[in-house]
Amino acid sequence: MTPQELAEACASRLYAGDTATQSLGITIDGVAPGRASATMTVTAAMLNGHAIGHGGYVFLLADTAFAFACNTYDRVTVAAGADVSFLEPARAGDELTATAVERSRRGRSGLYDVTVRRRDDTVLAEFRGRSRSSERPIITA
Repeated sequence: MTPQELAEACASRLYAGDTATQSLGITIDGVAPGRASATMTVTAAMLNGHAIGHGGYVFLLADTAFAFACNTYDRVTVAAGADVSFLEPARAGDELTATAVERSRRGRSGLYDVTVRRRDDTVLAEFRGRSRSSERPIITA
């Protein structure tokens, strides 16, 4: 299996069991080793008291892209921590795409940057995730 085929197989396995992602209508648009993108449309149910997208949903979208990017090597990998900076508000009806890129992976630790953009390419948030991998495989178990 090529690295790309492995990344796609891992993403398929993860998505099949990810009810949180599926229930919010988040789609995984693409994966490659150390990379992933995820898309979500902001619904009225995702708005806060200021009638803008709740930051938790924007974080969740970024975290989803991060999770799929760091799980492309057939090792169960989880978040060790993450930070987010909100730059612009999301609004109902906005289609958001989070793109995750691996910055570093050494031993069991990884560092990933995720940019969340609106369809018009406006950057809404920047997210940095830290991952920790186990020895447990995702698909070859």
